[in-house]
Amino acid sequence: MRSIQSARRATVTTAGAALTALALAACGATAGDGAGDDGPITLSVATFNNFGYTADLLAKYSEEHPDVTVELIDAASAEDARTNLTTKLAAGGAGLADVEAIEVDWISELAQYPELFTDLADPELDGRWLDWKVEQGTTPDGKLIGYGTDIGPEAICYRQDLLEEAGLPSEPDEVAELLGGEDATWDEYFAAGAEFVKSSDAAWYDSGVATYQGLVNQVEHAYENADGTPKPLAGNSEIRELFDTIVEQDRAGLSAGLAQWGEDWATGFQKDAFATMLCPAWMTGSIESNSGGVDGWNIADVFPGGGGNWGGSFLTVPASGAHVEEAKELAAWLTAPEQQTAAFEEAGNFPSQVEAQQSEQVQSHVNEFMNDAPVGKIFSNRAEAIEGNPFKGPNYFAIHQTVQLGLERVETSSEDPETSWAKSVEAYETLGLE
Repeated sequence: MRSIQSARRATVTTAGAALTALALAACGATAGDGAGDDGPITLSVATFNNFGYTADLLAKYSEEHPDVTVELIDAASAEDARTNLTTKLAAGGAGLADVEAIEVDWISELAQYPELFTDLADPELDGRWLDWKVEQGTTPDGKLIGYGTDIGPEAICYRQDLLEEAGLPSEPDEVAELLGGEDATWDEYFAAGAEFVKSSDAAWYDSGVATYQGLVNQVEHAYENADGTPKPLAGNSEIRELFDTIVEQDRAGLSAGLAQWGEDWATGFQKDAFATMLCPAWMTGSIESNSGGVDGWNIADVFPGGGGNWGGSFLTVPASGAHVEEAKELAAWLTAPEQQTAAFEEAGNFPSQVEAQQSEQVQSHVNEFMNDAPVGKIFSNRAEAIEGNPFKGPNYFAIHQTVQLGLERVETSSEDPETSWAKSVEAYETLGLE
C-alpha cells in the first residue's frame, strides 16, 4: 500500500495526463438512456469520509421508493474517491456509481467536461441552496452538475482540559477572546500557541498543512487569476509568504507535524498530541471518531482572519449511468433539507440549504461529545462570517497539491524549506500550465 504522501505525489505528477484523458472521454461521451427497468433496481452512491448517510437514512428512501435499493460505497479518503472517479471517467464512465460525490476543490476541474455529467437543473429546486453553492456546482456554460450537500464554515476546536492545564483561558468565550474575538487574527492564534507550548508537552495544532488550508482559503485568487489563468508558482509571493509562515510556526514547535488522515494523526487524538485544530463543521465527526472516548473537546465560536470555509461537497450523476433519472431523483432527495438536517445531526456536516440552516433542529442542535457545544448556533455564526469564497479554477487542485506536498516534506521529513519550495516550483512546472 502506498503512503498518503506518495499517493499525493502521484496525483500531482499525473494531473496533466488525467485532464487530457477526461477531455478525450468528454468528446465521445454519451448519456445513459435513463430508462429504468420495470422491476426493482439498485442505485449506488459513492462518498468519502462521512456524509452522514446512515443505513437507516438510505432505508427510508427505499421505503418511499419500494422498487429502489440504495447501496453506499464509502472510499477510505477523498483522494481515493477522486482517483477512482477521474480514472473511470477517463475510461468512459464504466464502473462508476450512479451518484458520485465530489469535493469543492475538484469541481472546477470537472466542470470543464460537462458532457460527462447529467444536467441536474430543476426549477422546483430553485432557491434550495445558498447562491454561491449553486454557482460552484454550475459549469461555465450554465449546466448544473452538482447538488450541494454541505459547506464548511470554520471555528476552532480545542482540548479544554489541555488549555486549562497550561494555565490558559479554557471556556469557549474566553478562548474566543484569547484569539481576538470578532477581530481574531492569525498572529493572535499563533501567539496563543507560543504561550501554550511553553507550559505543555502537547503541540498547539495538529498539522501545518491543515493550518495552511485555513490561510489559503482566505486568499481570493490564490493560484489562478480571475480569468482562470494560472499564476506561476515561482513568482507567487502571496503563497510563498503563507508557506514561510507555516514553516516558521513549525520551527517554533506549534505544530504536531502530523499528516491529516494518516495513522499517526488518528492516534494523536488519544495521545494528547495537540490542543487545537482548525475546525470546519464536518471535522467534528472525525474528531469524535478518532478520539476514542477522550474527553475535553470543545468549540470556540471564532476563526482567525474572519470567516473561512473549508470544504463542502456535491452529489453528481455521471452521464454514463444506466439509471440517470432515478439517480437524479435520489441525489435531489439526499440533498433535501430534511436529509441534510439528519446528516448534520449524524456527522456534523453543516447544510448548504437555506431552509435546513434556519430550521429549529439545526439552530438548537448541540454536540454532546464537544461538551454540549451549541454547534447549530456556532456554525451558523461562522457561516455568516464568510464574506466570500476564494476563486478555484480548473487548475486549483493540482497547484494546491504542489504546495501542500512542499509543506508536508518540511513537517514530516524535516526537509530544508528552500529545497522543498524549489521542489514544489518544479512540480508546478511539470504540470505544463503556462
